[in-house]
Amino acid sequence: MKPARIAVIAVAAVSAVGLALVVRAMGSGSGDAAPAVAAAEAPQVAMTQVLVATSDLEVGTRIDNGHMQWRGFPAEAVNAAWIVEGADSVPTPARSGGDDQGEEDGAAADPADGEEGATAPVQRAAERLTGGGIREQIVGAVVRERILAGEPIVASKLIRAGESGFMAVILEPGQRAMSVPLSQEHGAGGFILPGDRVDVIMSRTASEEIDGRSGFITATVLVNIKVLAIGETTQAGDSQNVTGSNATLEVSPRDAEILALAQAQGELYLVLRSYADARQPSGAAASAQTRADSGGSRNVRVFRNGEVTEVPVG
Repeated sequence: MKPARIAVIAVAAVSAVGLALVVRAMGSGSGDAAPAVAAAEAPQVAMTQVLVATSDLEVGTRIDNGHMQWRGFPAEAVNAAWIVEGADSVPTPARSGGDDQGEEDGAAADPADGEEGATAPVQRAAERLTGGGIREQIVGAVVRERILAGEPIVASKLIRAGESGFMAVILEPGQRAMSVPLSQEHGAGGFILPGDRVDVIMSRTASEEIDGRSGFITATVLVNIKVLAIGETTQAGDSQNVTGSNATLEVSPRDAEILALAQAQGELYLVLRSYADARQPSGAAASAQTRADSGGSRNVRVFRNGEVTEVPVG
């Protein structure tokens, strides 16, 4: 090989080695700078735990603990109307738009409020075990505007017991709420609770005498009717006995007419039914419905001196 060619090869080899060293140095330098730049561009974001729906909640749904959970949101994005962890009370719709509400309810006024404190996990665990905390104020509320899964729960979409419109929300579509007088003697001794099912019996003095003596007529007018409230109590809770001067029943428009007629004719009694009968037909008893629709005669039971007699009435 000629000396000139050897010299060219040697120069090329040295150049290649040098270029490799330069490229390596540049690569290691940019790698060291990248984490620093990334760290500078990704500051830690303060988070706030917000109460959200676990599934779609339709209008009329009664909320329980399984319908809601805590989810982290950037503190700066938290709305004052949202229910946040650690708040003492649920923000009311009237105050939810105020500028001061976020500070009062622990929203994003103070960045430190949104951070996951050392006691937050303990507080959440205690709430799960005891059912306490602000979540307890939501349990039992009824949805009046649809809430989507993952959407923050706000007071403006709920109606809680005692609030205006509560009864209208818990009614089934097409049904009516109607109250009847109630006493312990006429209501299973006070053991009828909201949510129970009852039969309604009417009793009155017979207008016609039989064998020269008067008696009483009794008839079942409605069967398997849902009790919405006893007095002003709409939830049984842990109570075993609830008393009130009236009972509010859920009835159809036609059954409301039958119930009003029965109430005008005599005294009403509520008879408690078993939970096993909840799926049985509900509404007017067959005899009451036939009489109301056709005006035809029917038999009623007349109780006199311990004897029961079937008497046709027109």
